[in-house]
Amino acid sequence: MARITYLTTIDFDHGAVAGLPDALAELGIARPLIVSDRGLVDAGLVDRVTATLPADMSVEVFDGTPANPTEAAALEACDRYLEGGRDGLVAVGGGSSMDLAKAVAVLTTHPQPLSQYAMIEGGVARLTDALAPVVAIPTTAGTGSEVGRGALVTLADGRKLALISPYLIPKRAICDPELTLGLTAATGMDALTHCVETFLSPLVNPPAEAIAIDGAARTARWIERAVTHGDDREARWQMMMAAMQGGMTFQKGLGAVHAMSHPLGSLAEPTLHHGTLNAVILPAVLRFNDGHVGDKYERLGAALGLGDADLAAWVEDLNARLGLPAHLRAMGVPDEVIPRMVEGALADHCSATNPRPASAADYRALFAEAMG
Repeated sequence: MARITYLTTIDFDHGAVAGLPDALAELGIARPLIVSDRGLVDAGLVDRVTATLPADMSVEVFDGTPANPTEAAALEACDRYLEGGRDGLVAVGGGSSMDLAKAVAVLTTHPQPLSQYAMIEGGVARLTDALAPVVAIPTTAGTGSEVGRGALVTLADGRKLALISPYLIPKRAICDPELTLGLTAATGMDALTHCVETFLSPLVNPPAEAIAIDGAARTARWIERAVTHGDDREARWQMMMAAMQGGMTFQKGLGAVHAMSHPLGSLAEPTLHHGTLNAVILPAVLRFNDGHVGDKYERLGAALGLGDADLAAWVEDLNARLGLPAHLRAMGVPDEVIPRMVEGALADHCSATNPRPASAADYRALFAEAMG
């Protein structure tokens, strides 16, 4: 098993979940609250995790994580944590469970409301290291939240905002490809988008760019194999690695794809999957940014093995081969929400690190293109 020490301590390999008891002991966690969702409980994934723990350990499971984590769910889980005298969190699931666990870690030691810790509300300076410790066990290969310093939460006022702080990086990540029930196209495209947007971000961070371009190339090579052959252990390992690389590298900053997908993810109806949104929006943003990234499209195309193929067209073709929607309208996004989504994109923290500055008019055009 590989132990990777980078941003946090990561145990990575098939069977890595067996090391959970040692991780909890090293972190001084004796009474964990497991944060997951009902689907993973029903599928037996949570039982596979708890089966590794000592029989006499006091463990409680919160399975109320919604598809897009909310402040209300975080408050409910926090109450369970405090009432049960818990001393740490184990997030089991995709980005929603991991982000919710991070929000709970904040609320256990910091006063409400959660909105004051959002990055765009000046929350970075308000978060301290006095957070409940989090162990992250991803069951999807996409979000990278297990090594990320952020948590996306839909607040009580309806805004989906990011809590950002180095203190939010989980104390331990346990990445076990055997816990991925099936690698979906949407989560894989989430990983690809993280790597692509980070690589294109104009901020100066060559180490992050090196990780990002390797993660993008890894995704391009393995995503179709992972989706069509869910039992392929090598493909699952490679996609989980690419997802983790995306989470490692987007510390550098994302871009307009995420600025657009975040407000869309706050909609109560329809419930929209973050990775699918990124996949659908990415081609429009790539065309928008063309000519504003120096030689990065050529470098990225070479890493992906595209030859002379257009990058945006390649993503569209990949989406189609993976069976993903061609546009937002096919996902059920109604036209009447777009003005509010434009406002949300402008306010989103990811907009500032898009390589080409985007105005309200630009976002209206981008949403129009993505709507189809």
